[in-house]
Amino acid sequence: MGRILAIANQKGGVGKTTTGINLAASLARTKRKILVVDLDSQANASAGMGFASGGTVQGIYDVLIGTARISDVVTQTESGVDAVFSSRDLAGAQVELLGLENREYLLKRALSSLRGAYSYILIDCPPSLNILTVNALVAADGVIVPTQCEFYSLQGLIDLLDTIESVRQSFNPNLQLDGILRTMHDRRNKLHQEVSDELSKHFNDQVYRTFIPRNIKLAEAPSHGKCVLDYDKKCAGSIAYLALAGELLSKEELR
Repeated sequence: MGRILAIANQKGGVGKTTTGINLAASLARTKRKILVVDLDSQANASAGMGFASGGTVQGIYDVLIGTARISDVVTQTESGVDAVFSSRDLAGAQVELLGLENREYLLKRALSSLRGAYSYILIDCPPSLNILTVNALVAADGVIVPTQCEFYSLQGLIDLLDTIESVRQSFNPNLQLDGILRTMHDRRNKLHQEVSDELSKHFNDQVYRTFIPRNIKLAEAPSHGKCVLDYDKKCAGSIAYLALAGELLSKEELR
């Protein structure tokens, strides 16, 4: 039975999509079957996995509104990861879903048919608390929270932890915080180090040991429709995400 992980933070620009694409590719390098679901209407994860802007392929929008089965919209990417793409249409789905009964469970129901086919299903969430994010948290077993070691990112982290607790109480009692991931980290930056130390002190083993560094190759890879491992497998970003995949798998074995 596969594990479903939502990659979420209510603050934008903290590395959610970068983490989704590159963690998936790193896990796939271990010969595991991985699926990425792009649940953000900006469709950045889709573009970063090679889906050309303006394409007409069916995706997660069609699944949520009930015009397609999720098994029919899965696409294999060049990195060896399967994907369910997003589109700008997903922005309208937020309004369309509000009138549906049990709307919080739409994604969970869709993914239930795919659990057995994948080791991990990663959901790239939008950078806000809306019905799509709630769907992701209801469907997930755990949440990975990418965060920068800066004050405003910490505020977003606190808000998200409150949201996770609310979803746990109302919809998904098994939801857990899988880990907090420090992204865009610069060891030379005193503030980054101070905030990092506070995170470790407060959350202990809920903070991943792996840091994701600021790395130009990580920033360049999506513009080529590639994960960083395919773009430059020897760069610091590739090494970091491979380490994160190893750490995640080790935690899974202990669990």
